[in-house]
Amino acid sequence: MNESEIQRKRRENEEQATRNRARILGLPYLDTRSFENTVPLVPDVMTTAEMRQNFMVPLQKGDEDTPYRFMVTSQTPNSLLPEMRKRYSDEGLHIGFFLISNSAFQTFITRYDPPQEVHYDDIKIAKAGDSETIAAVSRTLNSVSSDKIFDFLVDQADKLGASDIHIENLRDEIRIRMRVDGLLHPVANLDRDRYRVIMGELSSRADVSTAANTPQSGHMQQDIYRDGSSHLLNIRVETVPTMYGQDAVLRLFNFDETLLNLNLLGLSEGEMSTVQEIISHPRGLVLMVGPTGSGKSTTLYSIINALNTTDRKIITLEDPIEYGITGISQIPINTTAGGSFAEGLRSVLRLDPDVVMVGEIRDGDTARTAIQASITGHLVLSSFHANSTAAAFARMIDLIGTNPIFASSIRLLIAQRLVRKLSASKEPYEPDAATVNYLQAALAGVEGVDLDHITLYKPVPTDDAPFGYQGRTVIMEQMVVSEDIQAYLRGDVSDVNTKAIEKSARAQGMLTLEQKGLLAALRGDTTLEEVSRVI
Repeated sequence: MNESEIQRKRRENEEQATRNRARILGLPYLDTRSFENTVPLVPDVMTTAEMRQNFMVPLQKGDEDTPYRFMVTSQTPNSLLPEMRKRYSDEGLHIGFFLISNSAFQTFITRYDPPQEVHYDDIKIAKAGDSETIAAVSRTLNSVSSDKIFDFLVDQADKLGASDIHIENLRDEIRIRMRVDGLLHPVANLDRDRYRVIMGELSSRADVSTAANTPQSGHMQQDIYRDGSSHLLNIRVETVPTMYGQDAVLRLFNFDETLLNLNLLGLSEGEMSTVQEIISHPRGLVLMVGPTGSGKSTTLYSIINALNTTDRKIITLEDPIEYGITGISQIPINTTAGGSFAEGLRSVLRLDPDVVMVGEIRDGDTARTAIQASITGHLVLSSFHANSTAAAFARMIDLIGTNPIFASSIRLLIAQRLVRKLSASKEPYEPDAATVNYLQAALAGVEGVDLDHITLYKPVPTDDAPFGYQGRTVIMEQMVVSEDIQAYLRGDVSDVNTKAIEKSARAQGMLTLEQKGLLAALRGDTTLEEVSRVI
């Protein structure tokens, strides 16, 4: 029996009980189900306060020939009906009563007195030292009803473009912070009683326990409705017990396949051409490197989406699955429960995929299995934690040793960061001599750059961009594996270290993350300070 059938049966039982009650009370029974949502309302007979107090609603406004009719319930005070009969009779008016069910009364009273939709002020991100904005947002969040605060918090974070929400227990309050464009901002300080409400929602929606004394991971989804459209938000939940309660971090992922597009990553023509050329080959290994929050997953998913055609079998192994993509077999690997990327990869290779994405290479077993897959007719994509492409090479060699098979399988490494983009209100300025000297040294030999006339830009805060930045852009370092680079992997070069590998790659024309960031600053995409902070 589905939910609507259960509700219909429940209402039928209530109406039968009301019919029996009417016989006992000596009142005519009225089944309103056929017209309770359509019959015209009768204004100016009773106030809504009187209706709610007396559990009574008017059905018909009488005149000299037609009686007044009211609908009452079993909760209507017994003394009220004779009092009303006498009062109307003294005025020469006819009056009648019908007994209706409590459900019918709730339907009518909602039509007479619809609940007022409460509109709360949007959350604003406070600038440094702006305690007034934090206090105002705190008052707003503390005023939101318990059943709406969690949805409101997530909706506002999505509206601000926040990547995650941090809920932190302090001794006397709950601190809410949001990461917007890569920076963590204080948002509000909530009353302690809000903690129970928020954690209760997390418990039921993300399947995490409020009483656990160990870290937990969960997942939930929330539909966001805005400006006549909607999108699905994937939310990854991490909790950890602290001195004053469980802290939680909610990572937000906008579930919109149209945004997983290489053309939307802001890559240069050369960067795009390199990626497309490498992934057009049927085999090989492509590694994305960078810290958490550098956009590795989005770039990998965008590459997967570009490869997602009906003539390719694509399988992903993820911990957890952050975006669901139509037409791709996505397999969750729960590493906290003993799952293994290497074991999962060996299993899916039996399914003869064309493309495999491994969420992360964390150990030598996974690395060797991915390498083996990449030389046996599979294109393998994965992520790897390192600060740069050269550092990733050095780390991989430490992990599996010098390996001729790895040398022939690895085709491209991409290291990336996300830096905040300057808004349109930015202002140009001429840097001091020390900065000019630094830029000239760092970009020496880079083609197409005028280092004799250097202009940089600074942020100008506006109402739309309170910090002078809007959104983020990708800074990408691409190392195409040449013969010279392969020599390190085969063991042909004795001195294997990050600097030596980077030097060889730069000799082949690679621009480092630092150089790419400085070029972005010279273009006016971001600031020198932002490049220094991130890279």
